[in-house]
Amino acid sequence: MKRAASLILALQVLLIVVFSIAYDSLDFRIYRLGGRAITDGAALYEEQLADHWFTNTPFMAALFTPFSGLPPTAGRLIWQLASLAAFAWACRTALRMAGRRVPLVVVVAAGLLLEPVWHTFFLGQVNLFLLALVLADMHRAALGRPSGIGIGIATAIKLTPAIFVVVLLLTRRTKDAVTATATFAVCTAVAYLINPDASRAYWLHTFYDTSRVGVPYISNQSPYGALTRILWRTAEVGDWYTAIPITIGVFGLTVAALWARRGDWPAATAITGMTGLLVSPISWAHHWVWVVPALAVLLRNNNRKTALAIYAVFVLSPLWWTPHNGHPLEYGFHPLLTPVANCYLLAGVAFLAHMAVRLRTTPPALPGGRPERRRAAVGDSGG
Repeated sequence: MKRAASLILALQVLLIVVFSIAYDSLDFRIYRLGGRAITDGAALYEEQLADHWFTNTPFMAALFTPFSGLPPTAGRLIWQLASLAAFAWACRTALRMAGRRVPLVVVVAAGLLLEPVWHTFFLGQVNLFLLALVLADMHRAALGRPSGIGIGIATAIKLTPAIFVVVLLLTRRTKDAVTATATFAVCTAVAYLINPDASRAYWLHTFYDTSRVGVPYISNQSPYGALTRILWRTAEVGDWYTAIPITIGVFGLTVAALWARRGDWPAATAITGMTGLLVSPISWAHHWVWVVPALAVLLRNNNRKTALAIYAVFVLSPLWWTPHNGHPLEYGFHPLLTPVANCYLLAGVAFLAHMAVRLRTTPPALPGGRPERRRAAVGDSGG
C-alpha cells in the first residue's frame, strides 16, 4: 500500500506543479493584487480586484506583499508547494493527535483526493495553512504545553478560527486564549500601521458584509447558504436566523469542551472545526478541509463505515452534480435534490450529532493517560 500511495502522491505533486505553472488561480491572483493594493495606497476594500472584492483581513493582504513583487507564475508555484507542505504537516499533526501509526504518504495521498483539499489548490486558497496552524496549537494543548500563537495568526488571517479561542476558554486554558488574542491583536496592529485606511474600512464596514460574496451559490454549504437557496433569496432569511448559528455554536462548543475535559483533544478539535463551519454565514466547499481531522477521529474510534461514508461524500462531492449556477432547480425545496445539494452541511451536522451521542457510550480517558494517544474504549466498527 505504501509503495502504491507513494506513486500516487508523486503523480499528485506533479499535477500540482504543472497546474500551478499553467493556470492562474483566481483567489491567489486576488491575494497578490491585495498585497499590492495595501502598500500602494489603493482602496483595498473600495475597488474590485480581478472583478472580485477582496474579503479577507488587511493582515492577509499584508502577508502577500512579497508575492506582489514576484512574477505571477513563480509566486503561484511557491504558494502551491507551500500549501502542499502545510497540508502534509496538518496530516502529520492529525495522526499524532489521534495516536495512529499510518504512513504519512498514504494519508496525504488519500487527503488530496478530498474535494475541499484539491479545490483549495484549484483556487490557490489559504485554507491548508489555517488548518496546519490551528492543529499545531491544539496538539500543543493536548500535550499540556503553552499554545495560542498559531490560532491567533490564523484568526488574524481569516476570522473563523476565533472559535478555537472560545474552546480554550471553556476548557480553562485561559493563558492560551490570552496568547491567541494577543497574537491576533499584534497582527492586526501591524496591518493597521501598514495601511490605516484599509484597516478602518475593513473593521468598521466590510468584515460583516455578506453582500460582497454570492451567498446563494451552491458552494456555500453553511445553514445560511442552504436557507437562502431554499427560500429563493437572501431577503427571505430574516432576523430569526440568528437563533440557528447561536444554537449550533452552543451545542457544538459544549460537546467539544466535554470531549476536551475527558482528555480527548483530537475529538474536541475536529468538533470545533466543524462547528465553526456551521456557524459561519459563508462556508465555501473549499473551507471544509476540517473533514481531515474529523475523519482521523472517526477512524481512531473504529467508526470505519461512518468514516468511509463521509470520505465518499467529500471525494465525490455530489453537491456539484445538482443544478447550480443559477439553474431554477437550485432554488426552493426539492425532496431529492436539496439534501444532495447541501451534502457537506448535512455531513457536518451528522458528525456533531455522532460525537454527541458517543459522549454517552465512550468512557472518559484514564487518569494520567496521554490525551493524544487515547483510544475510544467502545468502538462501533459497524459504523
